[in-house]
Amino acid sequence: MSADFLTLTIIASLMLIAGIVVLIGKGDWLISGYNTASAEKRKQYNITRLRLLVGVLSIYVAAIMFATALEPKVEGLLGLVIVPPTLIVVILANTWAKRPER
Repeated sequence: MSADFLTLTIIASLMLIAGIVVLIGKGDWLISGYNTASAEKRKQYNITRLRLLVGVLSIYVAAIMFATALEPKVEGLLGLVIVPPTLIVVILANTWAKRPER
């Protein structure tokens, strides 16, 4: 077992756990930006939708990392399979997960 395999597996496991914790509603403090926002700013977001976006993205990244640990030849493709979904989540977090202004 190589050090790369072990490192990727540990990090992927942590990402998987974080994604699950966020999805079940106990990990709002893991959502960067939201956890430091004022109460007024937090009211601008639909936390259920935000949890869904962040939780699913975390689990997706964990799955990609597990796959990379098992097949290191695909490591060069990580940017292609992680960056686009991350950009989509950022856009959705600022549109779909945001409450309409009143």
